[in-house]
Amino acid sequence: MKRYRWLLILVVLSVACSDAGTTGPDLAMPTGRYSMLSLVAGGLGGAGMADGTGAAARFGFSYGVAVDGAGNLFVADTMNNTIRKVVVATGAVTTLAGTAGMFGSTDGTGAAARFFDPSGVAVDGAGNLFVADRLNHTIRKVVVATGAVTTLAGTTGMSGSTDAIGTAARFNRPYGVALDSSGNLFVADSSNHTIRKVVVATGAVTTLAGTTGMSGSTDATGTAARFNRPYGLALDGTGNLFVADFSNHTIRKVVVATGAVTTLAGTASMSGSTDGMGAAVRFKGPSAVALDGAGNLFVTDSNNHTIRKVAVATGAVTTLAGTAGMSGSTDGTGAVVRFNVPTAAALDSAGNLLVADYNCTLRKVVVATGAVTTLAGTASMTGSTDGTGAEARFNSPSTVAVDGVGNLFVADSLNHTIRKVVLATGAVTTLVGTAGMSGGTDGTGAAARFNLPTGVAVDGTGNLFVADSGNHTIRKVVVATSSVITLAGTVGMSGSTDGTGAAARFSSTQGVAVDGAGNLFVADSGNHTIRKIVVATGAVTTLAGTAGMSGSTDGTGAAALFNFPYGVAVDGEGSLFVAEAVNHTIRKVVLATGAVTTLAGTARMSGSTDGTGATARFNFPYGVAVDGAGNLFVADFGNHAIRKIQLSNASVTTLVGVADQFGVTPGPLPARLSQPRAVAALTSGALFILDENSVLSVL
Repeated sequence: MKRYRWLLILVVLSVACSDAGTTGPDLAMPTGRYSMLSLVAGGLGGAGMADGTGAAARFGFSYGVAVDGAGNLFVADTMNNTIRKVVVATGAVTTLAGTAGMFGSTDGTGAAARFFDPSGVAVDGAGNLFVADRLNHTIRKVVVATGAVTTLAGTTGMSGSTDAIGTAARFNRPYGVALDSSGNLFVADSSNHTIRKVVVATGAVTTLAGTTGMSGSTDATGTAARFNRPYGLALDGTGNLFVADFSNHTIRKVVVATGAVTTLAGTASMSGSTDGMGAAVRFKGPSAVALDGAGNLFVTDSNNHTIRKVAVATGAVTTLAGTAGMSGSTDGTGAVVRFNVPTAAALDSAGNLLVADYNCTLRKVVVATGAVTTLAGTASMTGSTDGTGAEARFNSPSTVAVDGVGNLFVADSLNHTIRKVVLATGAVTTLVGTAGMSGGTDGTGAAARFNLPTGVAVDGTGNLFVADSGNHTIRKVVVATSSVITLAGTVGMSGSTDGTGAAARFSSTQGVAVDGAGNLFVADSGNHTIRKIVVATGAVTTLAGTAGMSGSTDGTGAAALFNFPYGVAVDGEGSLFVAEAVNHTIRKVVLATGAVTTLAGTARMSGSTDGTGATARFNFPYGVAVDGAGNLFVADFGNHAIRKIQLSNASVTTLVGVADQFGVTPGPLPARLSQPRAVAALTSGALFILDENSVLSVL
């Protein structure tokens, strides 16, 4: 359940449109009159932080859910460090406590409170919610009626295993929680490999089963028992606690009165997906358990992408929904359903299982039939489908370029293809390459092969240039014929050699830009340099930076230092602008001399402050584009925003999006974005943005 991705290669983004039935932006919109964010092409959905109803809501990766008696679902929105509330009957989502993008440990009310990776949640009959605040190593209490948050047990930032009262107790990444009818809270203290008990009235913490720091799978009583990263917990009405023992791939049973531990289903250290009885059953990373009133236990079998049902009386296990080994987001019934690492589950009063899916959605499973629907959120829509507008699908596209006749070209990185979008209609076709087939072959159309193409630039004569990152090469595409040749570099051979054509070497090329004199400029990210290619000859030289030496030094030629330069753009005045993601700066290179200065931002100081020059702050800026009116636009990935820099005075303002708020929200600007990767500008004033698997326009 990997939560984070290498930002310089893969991106998980999300996007929505202001009018799902509208494609084809008005390209004649006067420059500067920006007012609306709209969809041009691609699928909607993915991770985010937006309250709303049903598909309009956005979640991060959620590791805990709980249902009260009034039809409300509470979600530990782990990635967003918030607690969300969902009205099950309507799918309406609100944020109960915490603020997205801001982690911490502050006790307070509503948005003033702070969490750090909240995981398990449990609700009592008096309107209180209990949260395993995993990376704070604490147990928190939330009064649902007011959103007031207090710390019940543990001390922020102090991990350990001490049994004690309140803040004197210590936990180590507590994950799952469950409440009994007597006011006792049980905690799966995952990194301690123990099950702990907290008396809610007093905050007194004791260890029920397992021994701190000793992982294993032993069935025994109390401290003689062994667990291996216990995650989810569920209690029945007769004093039994059921445990999803994640790394043992088993379901365990603990008799609360005695601490006696037995294995109900599965065999330790043997993963799989086999249905059956008891020890013959196989699970693969079970993470959550939920118990109904008829003696059935439901398991989110995370790494099998399925929901399993366990008859507690017999240990018989069946697969209720999903198919082992097949991930996705498909609604349906039984085996046709697709989940993507389901992580948490709770049963409502009507017998429906509510599941948090790593697709950033909440799913509803009708237990009687295995029918699955999406209750809230929208899964990221990846794919390779050609089509018009919202019918089209992309897979982590990284860069866009616009020609002079109304076409937009997309480096569709994980599809290993170059796509073409007709801006007037939103029609998407695959220009070169074949989805799902990587390689370095030159050829025509579908016969050509790319490997993680990340940068595209178009000249004025119908040629497209591609930074083929995984191949360490620069490719040339003749748009009219879809023919592909390798302009510089050799497939699979990285390095920093200047030379001509195949003799040159690059390392993880990213952005490319073309000037009006037949020169191509490359952000050679792995080498921390800016390279120049004379298109007519394929001759490659290093314009600025020194291979293998990262930094943020302004200077001329080899004396300048970069740190993973990413996006590049050329203006009509002989300057190249570089988005330097890791330095959080925008650099300027004078092409005639190789002189490098910092235009905006300060190296290694991230933030979202608007300002002038060094006072402005960026957060992993990736893409840049220049318009014809002296403005530079920046895809500020980490701030979920498009920033505008007036080149005459280096003043920075935020045009689209709001820092710390993501999950694209349609409508008037500033609207919302979700980690934009690239931006392109037309002389008419229209902007085009890549935000996850969609192309957006700003007019």
